[in-house]
Amino acid sequence: KKGFRAVAGLDEAGRGPLAGPVVAAAVIFTVLPDGHSINDSKKLSPKKRSSLVFEIFAAAASVGVGICWPAEIDEINIHRASLLAMERAAASLSVSPDYLLIDGKFPIRSKTPQLPIISGDSLSVSIAAASIIAKTTRDRLMVSYERLFPGYDLASNKGYPSKGHLASLASLGPTPIHRRTFRGVLPAG
Repeated sequence: KKGFRAVAGLDEAGRGPLAGPVVAAAVIFTVLPDGHSINDSKKLSPKKRSSLVFEIFAAAASVGVGICWPAEIDEINIHRASLLAMERAAASLSVSPDYLLIDGKFPIRSKTPQLPIISGDSLSVSIAAASIIAKTTRDRLMVSYERLFPGYDLASNKGYPSKGHLASLASLGPTPIHRRTFRGVLPAG
């Protein structure tokens, strides 16, 4: 209604884990996929999220991904790292957005007009699509990390503090992808 043609939805995945990056995505639709079932990634099964990735890429005018790595998270904190990942996702779009819809209550650093929306992944299709891209990208990274760091069950727990993951940390110690400053759970250094 306000004349914006390239509205990007942004969301992130990976704020709560003990290990791995925080990943954000930005998605611009000019036309929605026919009969889409795009929804907040947390409300979808892993299989459904994976199948929707193809629909999103097929229908989107542009998709961007931004990543903030564990060392950056430790340096600037998870809140700022999440916003930085979203800034990187918006900057990586091949189509310049003229408006940003951001999941959450905080804006990102950008000259583009924007609107933070609490529970935006349940209210905006473009934010929901971004949540799916961010979640599936991060999950695939964590599955790959399981091959590099066996014994932590990262393919299953994706770095979240499950009982098994905490037990592995206690017996094996942290890996280079563990966040050393996360709520004092891991030793510094």
